[in-house]
Amino acid sequence: MWKTSEGSTGRLLQLCFGYFFFYVVTGVVVRYFQFYPGGPQLNNIEYLVYSTTGGASLALIVVLILRWYKFETIRPTKLLGIVFPSEFYYIAPAGFCTAIIIATTTLMYSIKGVSVMVAMVLMRASVIIIGRIVDAIQIHQGILKKKVYLEENMGILFALLAVSVKMFWSLFTVNTKDFDFLVHPAAMAILCTYIAAYAIRIYIMNYFKNTRPKGVKLNNKSYFAIEQIFSCIVLVIAAVVIFYWPTNLGGGIDQIQEFHNAIANASSWWLWAIIGGTAFGIVAFFSVFIFMFKGRTATFAGLVNRLTSLLAGTTATLISWVFLKGGFPEIQDWLSLVFIIVAIGFISVGERRRIRELVVAHEVKK
Repeated sequence: MWKTSEGSTGRLLQLCFGYFFFYVVTGVVVRYFQFYPGGPQLNNIEYLVYSTTGGASLALIVVLILRWYKFETIRPTKLLGIVFPSEFYYIAPAGFCTAIIIATTTLMYSIKGVSVMVAMVLMRASVIIIGRIVDAIQIHQGILKKKVYLEENMGILFALLAVSVKMFWSLFTVNTKDFDFLVHPAAMAILCTYIAAYAIRIYIMNYFKNTRPKGVKLNNKSYFAIEQIFSCIVLVIAAVVIFYWPTNLGGGIDQIQEFHNAIANASSWWLWAIIGGTAFGIVAFFSVFIFMFKGRTATFAGLVNRLTSLLAGTTATLISWVFLKGGFPEIQDWLSLVFIIVAIGFISVGERRRIRELVVAHEVKK
């Protein structure tokens, strides 16, 4: 096994490989369950209900079995006679935001008449920009002691170009109706909610990471466990409310009816779809650990996270084309890949600078 130390470039590459692999699996599984001719042909809501159940359940089972929820606090607090880590006061809202992100992602992809392509571009771009904003805020607050390198800022530029290629290609060719998204009230409300939830979540992740005293181990596993527990509680409550939502109030909303039918009249493929969704549950582990990687800025971690997912998306498209009769990547996909490679080049230079800085400060080993 490739042994690496905490905060090292080797450990980061391991996380990226795991994220990439399981993101590819997730992409191929989605293609099979929803679009493969002769396959289950589940609709968006059906598949997302089953896959979210599988992914969230897997994450919850792992953190409970491995007891990652045992949290080493730097500041215990007391409420109603119960002593617990003070960090729960802000990790609980992060879990709530995680549940909102899952729900709004589902809703975004299920609104009829809204371009999924434009939705994906805006969602991915927002996460990249949020990381840079969070760094600026925490540097101003004195929480983050590191500077954002020029290479990281250049990486942002090319990453934004990579995620935007399809959108601009559509704008300057024939498909300008894709941009009806921008005047769709429901879509914009959901997007704004998604961005706000992600901004709060990324801020909290980095607040937790950047406020650990020197010499105190950064226990990302415990953070992930508590966040997932609170997220699952919120998701279960939301699912129960939506399922039992009065038909006279929700009968006219397609998504609510489809959600109810996905459970009440479950597809014969429901169990397999739940199993398929466990791949995305594994992705969640790697995603959080990259976002919270030791010694790195939110700008860098967000870039690594998004660029890895973009590479995985292209790979999944190629695999689906070969084995599942999916479409071959178009010219704009390959142009996007070029920008991704350039962005990776910039952040690789930034990583070499950062690791030298961390070694000198005795924050990580060579």
